[in-house]
Amino acid sequence: MNIDDWRKEIDTIDEQLIDLLNRRSQCAIEIGHAKREVGLPIYSASREAEVIEHVLVLNRGPLEEEAVRRLFERIIDESRRLERLAVEREAAARERLEADSANRRKERDGSKTKAS
Repeated sequence: MNIDDWRKEIDTIDEQLIDLLNRRSQCAIEIGHAKREVGLPIYSASREAEVIEHVLVLNRGPLEEEAVRRLFERIIDESRRLERLAVEREAAARERLEADSANRRKERDGSKTKAS
């Protein structure tokens, strides 16, 4: 293969990587929702250590162990950020609904008072 062929191969792999990373990110968002429901914190040092150990065992090179560790630490950081954002958005939406509901009650109660 020539350099253009190798670049096309890299482009194809990059397309697969972005799809996989986005799928992984969606899983992280869902985990964030599940953690919120059961009251678990977003950050879990033990789980992160498990993930990194898992991928290190799977690594057959040529990436060195430290390279794999750095890559997955970054992936995990981004996943945690997405989990946190999802939980924050959910909380904000819940607060808006509660505020809207409270405003409707006040309006309803105010119109009952005026009608009396």
